[in-house]
Amino acid sequence: MGRALHGGGAVMAETRSTCPYCGVGCGVLIAHEGGQITGVRGDPDHPANHGRLCTKGSNLHLTATPVVLQHQRLRDPQRRATRGATPEPLSWDTAQREIAERLLAIRAAHGPQAIGVYVSGQLLTEDYQAFNQLARAVIGTPHIDSNSRLCMSSAVVGYKQTLGVDAPPCSYEDIELADCVLISGANPAWAHPILFRRLEAARAARPGHRLIVIDPRRTETAELADLHLQLRPGTDVALCHGLLHAMLQRGWTNASFMAEHTEGFEALRAEVMAWPPARAAEVCGVPEADLWQAAEWFATAPASLSLYCQGLNQSRNGTANNAALIHLHLATGQIGRPGAGPFSLTGQPNAMGGRETGTMASLLPGHRDPANAEHRAEIAQLWGVPELPTARGYTAVEMFDAAARGEIRALWIVCTNPAQSLPDQARVREALQRCELVIVQEAFAHTATARFADYLLPAATWGEKEGTVTNSERRISRVRAAVPPAGEARPDWRIACDVAALIDAGLGRAPRLVADGPEALWRTHRDATRGRDLDISGLSWDVLDRDGPQQWPYVEAATPRLYTQHRFATPSGRARFQPVPALPPADALGPDYPVALTTSRLRDQWHGMSRSGTVPGLFAHEGQPWLRLNPADAPRYALADGALAGGTLAGGTLTDGALVRVQSRRGEAVLPLRLDAQVLPGSADIAMHWGDEFLGAQLGVNGLTQPAACPDSRQPELKFSAVRLSAADLPWRLTACAWLPPAEAAALRDALRALMPAFGYAHCLPAPAPHGSPEVGWVFEAAHATPPTEAQLDALTALLGLNHPSTLHYADPQRHRVRRLRRADAGSGANADAPLQAVLRVGRHDEGAWLADLWRARTPTAAAGRALLAPQAPAAQAAPASPQVCNCFDVRENVIRFTLARCSGSPAERLAQLQAEKKCGTQCGSCLPTLRRLVATTPEEVPA
Repeated sequence: MGRALHGGGAVMAETRSTCPYCGVGCGVLIAHEGGQITGVRGDPDHPANHGRLCTKGSNLHLTATPVVLQHQRLRDPQRRATRGATPEPLSWDTAQREIAERLLAIRAAHGPQAIGVYVSGQLLTEDYQAFNQLARAVIGTPHIDSNSRLCMSSAVVGYKQTLGVDAPPCSYEDIELADCVLISGANPAWAHPILFRRLEAARAARPGHRLIVIDPRRTETAELADLHLQLRPGTDVALCHGLLHAMLQRGWTNASFMAEHTEGFEALRAEVMAWPPARAAEVCGVPEADLWQAAEWFATAPASLSLYCQGLNQSRNGTANNAALIHLHLATGQIGRPGAGPFSLTGQPNAMGGRETGTMASLLPGHRDPANAEHRAEIAQLWGVPELPTARGYTAVEMFDAAARGEIRALWIVCTNPAQSLPDQARVREALQRCELVIVQEAFAHTATARFADYLLPAATWGEKEGTVTNSERRISRVRAAVPPAGEARPDWRIACDVAALIDAGLGRAPRLVADGPEALWRTHRDATRGRDLDISGLSWDVLDRDGPQQWPYVEAATPRLYTQHRFATPSGRARFQPVPALPPADALGPDYPVALTTSRLRDQWHGMSRSGTVPGLFAHEGQPWLRLNPADAPRYALADGALAGGTLAGGTLTDGALVRVQSRRGEAVLPLRLDAQVLPGSADIAMHWGDEFLGAQLGVNGLTQPAACPDSRQPELKFSAVRLSAADLPWRLTACAWLPPAEAAALRDALRALMPAFGYAHCLPAPAPHGSPEVGWVFEAAHATPPTEAQLDALTALLGLNHPSTLHYADPQRHRVRRLRRADAGSGANADAPLQAVLRVGRHDEGAWLADLWRARTPTAAAGRALLAPQAPAAQAAPASPQVCNCFDVRENVIRFTLARCSGSPAERLAQLQAEKKCGTQCGSCLPTLRRLVATTPEEVPA
């Protein structure tokens, strides 16, 4: 659906679609003209977001610029003659014929179970349907799974074990209707910001509203809370048992609801009674009084809602964590009513659609079970095939482990980046290298996984595809194409169907996967839901186009809330308590590995950054990777000799900017240190996004994480790894950076990234350009135990254009210091006041590091004078840019503090004055938690 806008002779149109990032499922209006996406705004008519977008969503059009389409997208099918070779283009017909032939050969030699298919929560429902049929009905393998295994499978099994089916019972409107909200293991202020805006508004409109946050970090979400339970990582079940014990002890449970609508409580009671509040508080590291308070607020509020995400799910106790939280709802009757219920927040835009279509090893379409012979027969009949595979399919980590053993010989990877996102990356790389055939179907060309592919198949992506997605509240939205796919890219469903036809022909049988378009695939999916808990037999694309997004089940109308009659989807109709024990994490802490490493999200990035990382402006809020550590822990990791290699020394402790070696039982990484009081003492934190596309000479954060998984959900424990920390002895630092026209930046990026493995630490990242600048900046920073070689310096000099006659040079061969600088006007004549265009500096530790700040600021260089080439820093050197707070209007912390000093009144009044003047926080609102913190910590100036 779209509308045309006419002006100045040009025709611009807007097409209604859905955001491809998180599971909130925001509606967007895509502006496009002449086959090019030119803008995006929130859809005011979409019930999920009512016109709001976060920073990622509001920058979506910048992931589809001509430069991105030309230099970042995979544009044509490609094949590598040998592993490690440069891929060469080939036609679609040739690529698909060869892939079909190689899959058939592996199938004939080793059986269909030697082939694995690994798909993504970012696929559309129609893509899922096609790949599920391709794997199970055409190839005949049970081994198909989704990267949703990494984010939502514990929530799925938690719902099934307690409520009977995988069906979040709530709607977003319950956020506005709740009197008490408990958020556990989630930071929606950053991960689901549009939902967090609704929570902020609800709290403002409901006096007496209570917000409880359970999280090991004092996140932006926790800062809004009335009560923050900063528990030790891995103690979630113990905390929930302690809360339930308190409710039982004080009579805060709903005995009649439990008697009439639940079963199994006596078995759970034995577990809960072992966790009195005092013991739970001690084990979890929270004040006992806070535990009692949380129990009272949750149990006695008229309506209590819980919101939870990866902090519960990504655990070897993931299912138990989910069940223990749901028990609090069942024990108090806080379910099936407006504002009440357990609400799992989905991490990806269509993880729910993958669960609905059964495109996971542990599922079949319509919430069926592949271990159930009757369910297999129902789907085989629907698909028109004799039978489906009977063997249990491998889940994500199991699939790659089987490939590393040589059991799975072909992997078809679709719209996901396992060489960045799976745990124990050394094992993942072993799997990809051992496979006879690796097919990577992807929209973006430079993912870590793409380097292992024998065949690269270009896929259409957001703005180019037709289909549907389902968000966290079971709401199905249409996704529409605004422009044609880039280059020769094709929709994912079509690629699956075309290869399936060739496989069937090679087996001498009629086609088993036939679809004339995505809507036909959707209708097959709809038929699989008939009579099931997620029945959408009354829904159609016409209804979605006419009436907008709808929540399932939809037989005659949408269903906003489940279990309103308190009859649950179990054989008895009763919800089930589960006797889950409180077990420790799989990775034990001890003297050798004393620190609990958690992973988190950045506000303006998403997953492995294959899409969001194409927008330099999204790096402005946090422009490089960090290991975050509580300041109280820094003295524990002092160097014995009192000198800090790779950083600075403050009383014998590690300080900000020091390079730290992080070692787990599986691997290691070197990262700069950021001291952060929001991190719990005894733990450390790394953002989940950093892989080897951006970090050199290491496997990224998931080189550290572990494959140990929840036994019920098979979701790996990405949120807890035991590590040790030490200073990295890498004293030699190198910075290389340049501003370039956008069309030239991609070549520089590729050349710089190729140099990263030569150093003990390196990162290569885009630099946001100053407002109005048409150029793109790239920054390469490295550290090593020895000075860089002449060959490395010569290569960087050439890449940065520093062999120009006007380049400024400084070198001290004895001390291995090097500076090479080019001003912006190097080709048009000397101008001593021009900003720096390119910089190369080498020195020990931070010698000359100030030049990178001067380069980023693009300020005149005259004031620096001779200091540009002097060994010491100038007396008044360029200050590092103040941290960006508001991405929408590029408002920085120093400007905000200066403005707040002149704002008076209550905190709310001061914030309103700030927003009126600077606009920060008035568009997407993602920066509001930080703005409130700055209001609280910036004193008002007292007039003299």
